[in-house]
Amino acid sequence: MIQDILQLQQRHENFIKKICQTEKVFGLENNVGFATLDSTNYENENGKPMPVMCFWSDQNGAAACAKDKWKSYSPAEIKLSDFIEEWCVGMYNEGLLTGTDFDENKQGNESDALELLLEITAELEELGKELEFKKFENLADLEEQIREILE
Repeated sequence: MIQDILQLQQRHENFIKKICQTEKVFGLENNVGFATLDSTNYENENGKPMPVMCFWSDQNGAAACAKDKWKSYSPAEIKLSDFIEEWCVGMYNEGLLTGTDFDENKQGNESDALELLLEITAELEELGKELEFKKFENLADLEEQIREILE
């Protein structure tokens, strides 16, 4: 069990490193929307599993999960700046968790969208990368506004 938790955490950390390098994130999309599943770790105030929207660091990882319940989905590329600015903020506002680099058995790391966003900004800062945003001046502005929300 602990080994599984450590493995999920390692995949999550690798997800962050890879998307910051490539500046690409992948989701699974069909004509209805993007792939989600019920959380195995978090419940809402009504005791129901929270919804998790899943993302991958590469197209092959996403494609490998396009089976069973998700067989009608196909990989969709998302620019990292859009993922940060539109997706993470939007998921937080809609009460969705983020799932990173889920495997074919639909096992992966689940986290709060804004917490993920802060992990991504920290990695980008460590790499010395700056992205162009539409709604934020720069990474520092984004990070400051997210920390204010989380306080």
